[in-house]
This record gives sequence, C-alpha cells and structure tokens, in this order.
Amino acid sequence: MSRIEKKLLHYTGKAIADFGMIQTGDRVLVCLSGGKDSYTLLQLLRLLRIRSNRKFELFAYTLDQGQPGWDDTPLRRWLEAHGIPHEIERRNTYEVVVEKIPAGKRYCSLCSRLRRGNIYRYAATHGFNKIALGHHRDDLIESLLMSILYSGEIRSMPPKLLTDDRRHVVIRPLAYCQEADIRRYAEEQGFPLIPCNLCGSQENHARQRVKRLIAELARENPKVPSNILHALGNVQLSQLMDRRHWDFSALQARQVAVLKDESPESDAAAREAALPQALP
Repeated sequence: MSRIEKKLLHYTGKAIADFGMIQTGDRVLVCLSGGKDSYTLLQLLRLLRIRSNRKFELFAYTLDQGQPGWDDTPLRRWLEAHGIPHEIERRNTYEVVVEKIPAGKRYCSLCSRLRRGNIYRYAATHGFNKIALGHHRDDLIESLLMSILYSGEIRSMPPKLLTDDRRHVVIRPLAYCQEADIRRYAEEQGFPLIPCNLCGSQENHARQRVKRLIAELARENPKVPSNILHALGNVQLSQLMDRRHWDFSALQARQVAVLKDESPESDAAAREAALPQALP
C-alpha cells in the first residue's frame, strides 16, 4: 500500500466515522462517472469494505449520457477485473442538454440535474439506501465561495444529506480528501479515465475562477483551504445576519432583563434572600 493510498484511506475512514455515513447492512450505490474522483471513491470504499469484513454492500452505477466519443470499454474491463458488481445504463441526456442550453452557456446545472434524477431513480428502483458521490474537500470549499460570491447564500455540499423527499441519503466520503492527492492516486493506480466532453470544454466558468482564487490565496497562506473547510463545521449564527436563525428583535429585551438583574436593587434583594431566616 502506497503512502498516498494510506493517507486517502485515513481521511475517508475519518469522514465516514465523523458523519456516520455507512453502517452495517447498508447497500451503497457508488456513482462512477469515469473521472478520477469517482474511481478513487470506489477503490477506497472497496478497500474499506474488505477491512470491515464486508459488512456493507457496494455497487457501481455509471450513467452513459450519450456524449459524443463516449467509450466505456476500459471502464467495464476495470470493474470486471476488480470483481465489482456494476451496471452501465444509457440515458441520452446529452441531446436534452444541448437542445435546452444556448451555445456558449454553461451546461453543468442542467446536466447535473438530469444525472441526479437518474441516479435517484435507479437507487429507489433497486433498493439502495445510500448514494455515494465523489465530491472532495476542494469541491466543498469551492461551492461555499461560489454560493457566497454568485448566489448570495452561505451553503455548500454537506458530507451527508437527506434529500428533500426523504427517500435518499447521499454521502460524500471524500469530504476530507484533497484534490491534489486524488489526482496523484489516480495517476498511481492508472484508472482508465473517461473525459467529460460536455462541460470539460467550458473552463472559464465560475468554478474555475474560484479555484484559481483559492490557489492564489493558498500560495500566500497554505492554511487557507483547510480554514475554509473548518469554517463549514464552525458556524457562529449570532455573528451572521439571518433572521430565520437568530431572533434579533428579542436582543433588546434580553439586554433589559440582564441590566435589571444587575441593578443595585436586585443585588440588595439577592443579598437579603441569601441571609439566614430568623428562627420563630
């Protein structure tokens, strides 16, 4: 086992433990897109499953979206060589995306919604109670900054999520893993990657700009990425301005109550109450 594999296994196992991602008897559907992240996720979960004496099930699901040049032959061979149960399902969402999105606009949003819908459908149909996605630490912190800068929201990708319809639990076991380590591991393992020809050509969108911003800040202070990740789990609601989560209108009433308790009259009353009562 290489040093990079040990490191990734450590952080993946820690994330699973910290957020209670996988329990005994779980049927885990791993979404294998053919990229470095999903290959790494599947390989690490396969190794952790062996370590756990196979206490949970693992199944790889790949969605063939009908993109030009798609060739999953090497992916099929890799899955078969590792004895991983899997299915590659063809759903031509590529034509839908190209038809709906004007030329030059970002495809990612609609593409991901269509892909997510097919994943949820497959998981429900085949009885999988956990859906594992390959998002890593960099995805989480980039999503946070994108939401702040472009959507006016403080939100990101939680390591564990119950979907709005309460039918699926989505987990992200790579939440603590750095993309640089995943890239090195993918090269080390020689995963037969399938490039995304749909959104991969749109390199100048918001996420790429945010990625470059974080990299620039990290050159000045290497702790910036880990600090952003830490911030996701260290929210101080009283220091923000969301009225849904903090009752600002009650603050003055609390101040008056505190001042009243600290008044000289209240201090005298408290001292009097503390004196021994006279015997009859």
